[in-house]
Amino acid sequence: MGMEEKYLDVLQNMEFAIVATYRRHPKMTDYEVMRVLEAVIDGYKAETLGRAPREFAPSEMEAALYKAVHDVCQWRLGRGDEPADDTGRRMPATQPITVDTIILCLKQILRSVAKSNKSGGRTGYLDFIVQYVR
Repeated sequence: MGMEEKYLDVLQNMEFAIVATYRRHPKMTDYEVMRVLEAVIDGYKAETLGRAPREFAPSEMEAALYKAVHDVCQWRLGRGDEPADDTGRRMPATQPITVDTIILCLKQILRSVAKSNKSGGRTGYLDFIVQYVR
């Protein structure tokens, strides 16, 4: 079983957070998604290494996306409340996963964004996933 199959639910949770933020901020581009994913990854890497994360000065849109993705990650780590979806419903509880798994999943999405952006332009990734995430 590949990484995508093994952690499909985690990847879907993260992508749901991205799409929900994109729907609230339709001017978002893949570039902002990549910047935020890199910042979240850096924060978790810094945590595992016992260092401070690199400086990240997000725009308002990036700050909203960062919060959404980070909240999902914290929830999947067992550190936070379940994030509410756009209807205000809470997602069901899950078994906590490790920081290393969170980083792997974030990197997988980052690779997907970069690949889709190369072939589909400024919003190639966002235009693709918005069709599949409700």
